[in-house]
Amino acid sequence: MTVLFLYTEIADYFIKCCEELSKTSNVHIIRWPVNKEAPFVFSFSEKLNVYEKGDFNYSQLDALVKKINPDVIVCSGWIDKDYLKLIRPYFKKIPTVLTCDTHWTGSLKQRLATFLSRFFLLNRFSHAWVPGAAQTKYVKKLGFDQKKIKTGFYCCDLEKFNTIYKTQQLLKKNTFPKKFLFVGRYYEFKGVADLWEAFIQLQNETSNEWELWCLGTGSIAPVAHEKIKHFGFVQPKDLEEITKKCGVFVLPSHFEPWGVVVQEYAASGFPLITSSAVGANEAFLVEGQTGLSFRSKNIDELKKTLKKIISLSDSELFEMAIKSHDAAQKINLTNWTNTVLEIYNEFNKK
Repeated sequence: MTVLFLYTEIADYFIKCCEELSKTSNVHIIRWPVNKEAPFVFSFSEKLNVYEKGDFNYSQLDALVKKINPDVIVCSGWIDKDYLKLIRPYFKKIPTVLTCDTHWTGSLKQRLATFLSRFFLLNRFSHAWVPGAAQTKYVKKLGFDQKKIKTGFYCCDLEKFNTIYKTQQLLKKNTFPKKFLFVGRYYEFKGVADLWEAFIQLQNETSNEWELWCLGTGSIAPVAHEKIKHFGFVQPKDLEEITKKCGVFVLPSHFEPWGVVVQEYAASGFPLITSSAVGANEAFLVEGQTGLSFRSKNIDELKKTLKKIISLSDSELFEMAIKSHDAAQKINLTNWTNTVLEIYNEFNKK
């Protein structure tokens, strides 16, 4: 089987999924340039065929797709008009799969999309592949039949993060690290300024040994505080030295369609603190067991949630870490690759 991905911004976890798929299929990826705000350095297996979209004009892209001759095409969203044109001739001939991580909100723009989808989506895509329930609701509104919707599209590199858990488990069992960890871009929608404010308020109100370590860059200037440490952008290969010194992962987003990073740190054995806006909560956040949540944009609730965590004993935190790790296993690479095969088989049974 030959699978073609028409992709926007790739990530390490997506590459890992494709590498797993390449064990049984020929995998081709056409991708956008790397985002300058998150300049990840990627390495690709020799089994993956990767093309830079910017190196081709539309006619050359069309010729490339014909040469690849895919059995399945998977397209990330509908933002790229070239991708939509490339897919059109393959509709009803092979499985053509739309991926989407957007939640249904009922906005005017989304309601308009549900009306127009028959003209730009349902005449191009046979299936939809989404992360979870919130996105399933949206693609159903767009007109996709429930039987043609698959979940579990976002999956982290479980092997990598499970290894981190195993190597750090004993260390954290003996002395649980008293450091909160934020990993993400420094933008308002990520809620990082809320986290700084809540943490600083907590330090002013309660004497404690906890620190906050932050990894990322963006438009918001890093706040200066003696117990908040900023590392800037960190390549994935350099994360482990930092994570072994941290204990609880915090994602305070105002807007987070899913958040693969939640599964990554759950698998690594981190109790979670997440806002109500984080889509991945449905899969990995079990209140009071794998972590705690708070209402998005509510700094006072976030502060109280941080305070609950620092009131827990090392043994309670470690127990939460174990449950968080276990919850992360439910979405995995085997399921991901099997989904591609299921789509192919279901289409060809007709």
